Amino acid sequence: MKSLFKMILVLLVIGLVGFTIATTERESSISLALTEEFAPVPNRSSRNLLTIQYKERGTMRASWYGPRFHGRFTANGEIYDQNAMTAAHKSMKFGTILRITNPRSNKSVIVRINDRGPYIPGRHIDLSKAAAEELDVIKNGVKRLKIEEIIIKGIDNPFVSLN
Repeated sequence: MKSLFKMILVLLVIGLVGFTIATTERESSISLALTEEFAPVPNRSSRNLLTIQYKERGTMRASWYGPRFHGRFTANGEIYDQNAMTAAHKSMKFGTILRITNPRSNKSVIVRINDRGPYIPGRHIDLSKAAAEELDVIKNGVKRLKIEEIIIKGIDNPFVSLN
């Protein structure tokens, strides 16, 4: 949960007034109230709410890539940084934010899709070296991980996929 709040702070780069957390069996969500100081609203009685939801994407066989691609262009035009929390997927939209969890250790990271791959049969997602290290994927090279898409509603950000 701590890394989720760090990601929110990085993505928004704003001060947060308050938040509420509601958890159900199928869905977790966080609502953040934005102050008028940081996000002016035309009507003082209304509030802008940011809602974060988790959409289950099942489990995927994850591998990782790093040194050979470090400094090269990714499929979306960014320069690949093996130390960043990013991932490659064959069909997810660039900018899609995922929470990836290792079910054995319960460790999780938040990554952003910025590349295409993996191109080896039987693998579904390629993690950056940093994400793979956090999830204990480096040693084995491939591991089955739980994938959840983070859907952010209430923000217009071109770097984040909003559904």
